[in-house]
Amino acid sequence: MTDWDKELAKIDKQLASISDEQLLASSAPAPAPAGGGKGATRTLPTGRPGAPPSTPMPSVAAGRPWVAWGKVLVAVGAAAGLMVWPWPARCGVPLVGFTAATGGVALLGLWSAVGTWRHRLGLAHVASLLVAAWGLALGAREVLPRVGYAIPTVERTASWSCDGLPPASTPGTAPGTAPSVAPGATPVAPAPAAGGITL
Repeated sequence: MTDWDKELAKIDKQLASISDEQLLASSAPAPAPAGGGKGATRTLPTGRPGAPPSTPMPSVAAGRPWVAWGKVLVAVGAAAGLMVWPWPARCGVPLVGFTAATGGVALLGLWSAVGTWRHRLGLAHVASLLVAAWGLALGAREVLPRVGYAIPTVERTASWSCDGLPPASTPGTAPGTAPSVAPGATPVAPAPAAGGITL
């Protein structure tokens, strides 16, 4: 165990051996740079008299925080754009394009998260992380059924290609139902199955 009385006595002897001018000169703050507040640097105290000066460290808030907010707005706009994706992303090239777009949105979210972390913008950082999670979730929704980790559905089949897929249902009709008949048109009865009775 350490005898604190002896350690404190050693420290007192060291402080007594240093003149007041030396003690005050080594603990005085460094003069501010001539350039003013923009791009200012700060130094960390060394804590020891006579120690070499520490290297300057860039200020946390150096730079332009509005640039970080701009990155967040770009990422949020791209994530909102996925909600109104104009092409059906069921198979083929449109599916690959949509999946690439979800990956791009996730990367935009991470890109904006780095900038918001550097500027210590809490709300913007949370928004950036939500954008990244949104892009990853939408991408996983399309990829996982096609690689065997989720149950395929009619909208998200187990195949990336369109070969052998049934045609997609038209808007306004549920899958497996007959399309609606336009007003004034005569409905056409489905053909009877072989050996079936129609009424």
